[in-house]
Amino acid sequence: MEYTNRMLLKGNEAVVYGALLAGCECFFGYPITPASEIAHTAARCFPKLGRTFLQAECEIAAINMVMGAAANGRRAMTASSGLGISLKQEGISYLSGSELPALVVDITRGGPGLGNIAPEQSDYFQVVKGGGHGSYKCIVLAPASAQEMCDLAFTAFDLAEKYRIVVYMMTDGVIGQTMETVTLPEPLPGRREIPEWALDVTRPRTNMISSIYLETDDLEALNIRLQEKYRRIQQNEQRSELYQAGDAEILLVGYGISGRLARTAVAELRKQGVKAGLLRPVTLFPFPADELRRLPAKQLIAVEMSNGQMIDDVKLAINCDRPVHLINRMGGNIPGVDEIVARTLKLTGMEVK
Repeated sequence: MEYTNRMLLKGNEAVVYGALLAGCECFFGYPITPASEIAHTAARCFPKLGRTFLQAECEIAAINMVMGAAANGRRAMTASSGLGISLKQEGISYLSGSELPALVVDITRGGPGLGNIAPEQSDYFQVVKGGGHGSYKCIVLAPASAQEMCDLAFTAFDLAEKYRIVVYMMTDGVIGQTMETVTLPEPLPGRREIPEWALDVTRPRTNMISSIYLETDDLEALNIRLQEKYRRIQQNEQRSELYQAGDAEILLVGYGISGRLARTAVAELRKQGVKAGLLRPVTLFPFPADELRRLPAKQLIAVEMSNGQMIDDVKLAINCDRPVHLINRMGGNIPGVDEIVARTLKLTGMEVK
């Protein structure tokens, strides 16, 4: 595959380029709208670089193949949308219990059930809160552009291996399908040594990787270790983008396409003399609570394409000490900038009578 620094890519394509440049060696997946271009791009690009692409027979098979590759110290990824992510949750819980690093991409579509193929943000609970069984969490990255889909995929594997954790990249169908100019990062050097914890039959002693602990004290010890890991991640890995937030009296909070639309709405509100600002979470776990707490806004508004799922984390971050409102659409509908502006003015009592 010929390498060039700037390309016109869909977000779904950019995530594959970012992963490959970070040294991802294996892609296992099953196509589903609106994430199918990820599998299509991986099928085209991975074999050209001598790396493994395999279209599994189903989503469950794909996540178990990721587990096998990760256990051998390989950088591996999969991608799907809400229905497929639901099927992968058991395997993601096994990965988490085994402390194996991997990248899982979720391009969210309308739900519940079969729903539709329009963009939504209703996978927040199952992805951010750990949708499978057990007391586990995953790092969750929330890109808002094709450039960030590339950049965050490039970063994801270092985070996954640093903490031996599953890293999700979760965004909506708009960001996945949007085509933009992307500046590619410089590729990382060739494959480093297999990690010490990984399976490697060439070593004198083969490691044991498992998520089963039949003794209750042993399983409790694992869970205590996992919770301590999540506390370290919460302390060290919060990421967000601020826009006009320093003096904002009204702060909008949104990720993915909702964050991009909210940014334009903030600019319009400023033109009308309203001191509005934006905090766009780049990590959903860890949620950027520290940044949110320090901002002086008197009222906050969560902008979401769901029934209101991220809003819980906004309220928890500020200990419910200020009003938090919700602007939302569901079913694949996208809130327009004018709608966000009008509802912000109404919710905050600034609407012209």
